[in-house]
Amino acid sequence: MTNLRIPGPTPCPDETLVEMSRQMINHRGPEFAHSLNNVTFGLKQVFQTTNDVFTLTASGTGGLEAAVVNMLSPGDKVLAVSIGVFGDRFATIAKTYGAEVIHLSFEWGKAAELEAIRKALNENPTVKAVLVTHNETSTGVTNDLESISKLVKEFDKLLLVDAVSSMSSINFPVDEWGCDVVVSGSQKGWMVPPGLAMLSVSEKAWAANAEAKMPRFYFDIGKAKSYLEKGQTPWTPAISVVFAMEKALQMMMEEGLENVFARHIHIADVTRQGVKELGLELFADEKYASNTVTSVRAPEGLDVKLLLKIMREQHDTVLGGGQLHLAGKMFRIGHLGYVTEEDVKDVLNKLKVALPEAGFEVKS
Repeated sequence: MTNLRIPGPTPCPDETLVEMSRQMINHRGPEFAHSLNNVTFGLKQVFQTTNDVFTLTASGTGGLEAAVVNMLSPGDKVLAVSIGVFGDRFATIAKTYGAEVIHLSFEWGKAAELEAIRKALNENPTVKAVLVTHNETSTGVTNDLESISKLVKEFDKLLLVDAVSSMSSINFPVDEWGCDVVVSGSQKGWMVPPGLAMLSVSEKAWAANAEAKMPRFYFDIGKAKSYLEKGQTPWTPAISVVFAMEKALQMMMEEGLENVFARHIHIADVTRQGVKELGLELFADEKYASNTVTSVRAPEGLDVKLLLKIMREQHDTVLGGGQLHLAGKMFRIGHLGYVTEEDVKDVLNKLKVALPEAGFEVKS
């Protein structure tokens, strides 16, 4: 079987794939209501929240759009904290819908700096919301969201968080950290295929929603809330993916959340150590290196495109390349969701063979 080691979509266990093979049911009937309610209950446990949590049929980007349009009005000033591709995307969504976006960007491979955020908020007291990515898969960096949230709350601003690739793999206690809207996506650490975006909404966020004027229809969480009370979604949901999510959440609860987080920490440590033992350097600042994806800096002489081709065609292993201006300058190893230590050791062993063929002699 192909060793798919990109940071999403991720491999799915047989248990969730079997659930997806079930026959269709009435999405307005009691059977679906039972599944959706089970999913909602499980999501609240993983999000570690008592806030409302909604399941939308969309990609993670759809979830980010929902966060923006349900909380803001055209002309609202927002601070967009970005450390990579997906931080920039969050900002672009807000700008597209008419928000006045203040960009606070950091060098790719580095985490956001607290004092820079504090300075931006001091200089822009009318900012309504702060947008931030918890785990930036384009660079392999995890922001110190606990500290960022504490800072944002000092200024009493709304905090909208992209946790698409962190939630369910990295500990993120939503209520303890006081995050207002938190978005995740099913194709990352949840062990199910793409198709669902999940987001939590705080009481402060609901107050903002009551005043928000950005246009919305499909992503209207007010509609999602009223339909969820009946065990339904406003629009036809991805029923098969809901079945898979119900099973995946059961598997996570059986493993135990703390054990899930510990497994990701251990596998990330094994991956980073293995990369360094090959003589390669991490792209991300190791202090903030992600536990879901390891980014590797391409050394001089390494043809990254060729390396990825060799790994894919000769070793049945799929890795991620660099995005935008990082194309050819780094590659990424995903290790989130349904992943074991053996999976990443297999990648490292095959890299040892493939790297010399792509222009880099591994450390002996």
